[in-house]
This record gives sequence, structure tokens and C-alpha cells, in this order.
Amino acid sequence: MKPKSLAAQFRSFNGCVRLLMVQQFTINTAFYMLMPYLAVHLADGLGMAAWAVGLVLGVRNFTQQGMFLVGGTLADRLGYKPVIVAGCVLRTVGFGLLGFVDSLPALALASAATGFAGALFNPAVRAYLAQEAGERRVEAFAAFNVFYQAGMFVGPLIGLALLAADFRLVCAVAAVLFLALTVMQVRILPAQKTAEVTESRGVMADWRVVIANRPFLLFSGAMIGSYVLSFQVYLALPLQAHRAFPGSGDAVTTALFAVSAAVAVTGQLKITSWARAHWSSQRAIVYGITLMGAAFLPLLFGTGTVAPGSGPLGWFAALASLFTAVTLLGLGTAVVYPFEMDTVVSLAGGRLVATHYGLYNTVSGLGITLGNLTTGVVWDAADRMGRPELTWLVLAATGAVCAGCVGLLARSGRLTARPEPELTTVA
Repeated sequence: MKPKSLAAQFRSFNGCVRLLMVQQFTINTAFYMLMPYLAVHLADGLGMAAWAVGLVLGVRNFTQQGMFLVGGTLADRLGYKPVIVAGCVLRTVGFGLLGFVDSLPALALASAATGFAGALFNPAVRAYLAQEAGERRVEAFAAFNVFYQAGMFVGPLIGLALLAADFRLVCAVAAVLFLALTVMQVRILPAQKTAEVTESRGVMADWRVVIANRPFLLFSGAMIGSYVLSFQVYLALPLQAHRAFPGSGDAVTTALFAVSAAVAVTGQLKITSWARAHWSSQRAIVYGITLMGAAFLPLLFGTGTVAPGSGPLGWFAALASLFTAVTLLGLGTAVVYPFEMDTVVSLAGGRLVATHYGLYNTVSGLGITLGNLTTGVVWDAADRMGRPELTWLVLAATGAVCAGCVGLLARSGRLTARPEPELTTVA
């Protein structure tokens, strides 16, 4: 069957799903128009020391990653709408403060607010999308990822244009976007709850239910490697761009981000449609992760620095290896994402879905942190040894191990969907 265009796919969903997709585009646009430039503002604009800049940025990341489980739990107990609204209110306040305060405590508080906001609405949005999409979850998450990636692409461009005027303008516009989202959600977003919300039991009981879900925990652990690999578009690939092109690293890195987003925006629906027609969900995840790992192999042929006199051939080889890598990584991620999100819901059995997403995000976030640390250690060691190719071999091996673990879980029957409860609509 021929895949639908994005517009046709978008129109085929109900109003709530469409709103959640537009909301995610706006969230990412506002977030990425500000956050890539925050460190420079703190260091150059406010004259803060490097440790203080790291503290402010670290507070946001720690607050978000560490509170995902709390955010997911609140969404399951209170309903998705109020938690999404609360998250957008918090981010409105946080982004507004970031542009107009200059003391370290106030900046840390604003950063914490933006982080906790993400911990609130991220699990809730995904759980709500899964609930509203029903049997079309995979299609919905594929379209959702297009809006997600488009926001990541557009945001930095808008931020760069506004930055020419003033960083405070960037913060003000980002805050206004979240304020508009808040108003729109209050007025338009339906209030829905799962059957789980009405059960009278404590938070710890909910957490015990999730932690006792052994197939879900095994899947969460097995998928860590895929998140480590996908994050290399922010770590190893930019490092390689700066190593290969010392005077043009920033420009090459920007082009890499653009290609990564373009792969998802232009190819996600076709990739998902083709994968659904040829593979099971589990096989799609395994093959997608395998491709993500293999994406780093082309870099074995372009690990050095391009010398000024190396000529067009040297430039072409280095650029080709980088852009082949980021394209394959984007394709692999596009294959995995909708099936991965659907599998989380299936393993949750439709119960405490936001809490499951919250824990899943926390596990993947911690995995990214440890994975980045390990990648950095390997990068430095490989440089000292004069063997830069070792970094790419380790990342490729990470993909193979991750894919193998998911494959073993699938063959053992641990990724079989659990029965889901009926849903209750709350007016």
C-alpha cells in the first residue's frame, strides 16, 4: 500500500492527536531556538565562569532526567491534560526568567523549572498520543516524529535570527510560544484519563507495578545502546567534524544537524510504511538498531584531518564519510522510533502508560550520560594511541550488542503484548 503524504496522514487522525503533534512541533521549536545559545549567553553575555555555566545546564538535564518517573506518575494519577498544561506553564516561566535574571541562584531555578517541565509533559504527551491513536499507534508515532524533528530543525534557525537582536528577545519569544500552547491546551485539549487513574492506591504501589514488569525493564535496558548511538550526532560526529575540518567544523556540524533532521522529516512516513509491510515490530527495531551501529563504519575511511593541500579528493572522502554516517544513523533511528514507542505501550498492557514512559525516559537518559562518558574516554584513548578508528568500531559494536539483546528478548517471547484495559473518557 502506498504510504500517505504527511498532510493526508495528519488529517486521518482525530483532533486530539493532531493537536498533540502540533504541540510537539511548537515545544521543540521553542526549546531549540533558545537552548543551543544559552551557554554562550551565560559565558559571554553574563561573564559567568565555566563551572557556573556547566551547573546551570546540568541542573536542567538532571531535573528533567531525574524527574521523568515523577512526571509520568502524576500524568497517570491526575490525567494527561493537567500535567501537560502544568509543564507548559513551568516552561513559560522558566524560559522567561532565563532572559531576564543574571544571578546564579535565579538562573539555576529557571533551569530547574525548564527541566521539570519536560519531565511533566514528555511522558504525558506520549501516553496521551498512544491512547488516542489506538491501533494506529505506530503510524501516529511516525507522524509525531516528523513534527518533533521539524521543530528541532526550525528552532535553531529562528533562534539565530532573533539572537542578532538580543538574547532576551529569544527567551521572550520562546516563553510566548509556550504561553500560547498553555492557552490552547486549556481551551481545546480534551481531558482524558485511563482506567488506572481511578484506582485508589498509592504511588509506591504504582511504581512497584512498573518495576515488577520484567519484560519492560529488560527492554528498557536493551534499548540503552540505541540512545547512546543516536546521541552521537551531538558528540562524536561534531568532534569528528572539527577534527577533520579544523577551520570549518561549526559549519560542517550545522550541516550534519540539518541532514539528520531532513532524513526524519522527508523519509519517516515512507520508512515506517515500508517496515510495517515487511517486518514485525520486533524485527524492525532489531534491524533499525543494526543500521544505527553500522552507520559509524563509513567513518573508518575518513578519520584523519584534511590537510590544506590535500585537494578535492581528501575533502570529498572526509565529507562523504561524515554525511553517510549521519544519514544512516537518521535512517536507523527513523526505523526504530515508532515501533519502540509502540512496544513500550504493549509491554505496559495499556496500564500506567505514562509511568512506564517516565521510567523508560529515565533509564535512557542515564544510559546516554554514561554512554557519553564512555565515548569520551574511548575517544581520548584512541587519540593517544593514534588509532581514531577505535571509536567508530566501539560504537558499531554497541549497535550490534544492542540489536542482539533486543533480538534475544523477541525470540524468548518477552516482547509479546500484554492485554490492555478499556479506556474511560472524562468530560
